[in-house]
Amino acid sequence: MLNRSREIVRRGVGASAALALPAAAACLALGGAAAIATGARAGSPTTANTLLRSAELWATVDVCNSPHHPDTIGIRGSMPGDGRAKDVMYMRFLVQSLDASTGRWANIGRSADSGFVRVGSGAETRQAGRTFEFKPTANPYTLRGLVEFQWHHAGRTAYVTTRVTMAHHTSVAGAEPKDFSAATCALP
Repeated sequence: MLNRSREIVRRGVGASAALALPAAAACLALGGAAAIATGARAGSPTTANTLLRSAELWATVDVCNSPHHPDTIGIRGSMPGDGRAKDVMYMRFLVQSLDASTGRWANIGRSADSGFVRVGSGAETRQAGRTFEFKPTANPYTLRGLVEFQWHHAGRTAYVTTRVTMAHHTSVAGAEPKDFSAATCALP
């Protein structure tokens, strides 16, 4: 399992397989906000170390059971570009549920997995997000997001890393209320 202080980084590999974990809740993935460029970074290609340690590489919960989106979690990610306009960047959004008895996080399943979403060229930093609506249950539960980031160069996966959602990030679009950013989301 991932924890907040650990990152998984792989170079030169294909897309990773989804973790096979039991479903924690029935979920319907809804289309989220499109990728949005947040700042030009044209110029020389960026090194892997710079990409993977960038302050522009993050994940956050930007919607949590809000008045306009009840029973919904929104997950947003940001990833820095590598400076190569021909490179392509992807994000994958997954929802995880906290098992209160063990304190462990588990992926909910396919219905809470966006699959890989193309977010744009590697020329600049990009943000993208997805929302997931859940059916209300008798017992409250705690959710968080996990975002997998991929940089593709010359048709091959060059870098892969993941981030769990953390608070205090700024979304350029989609947060509700505006500027909302959290590590987790409690749903009734």
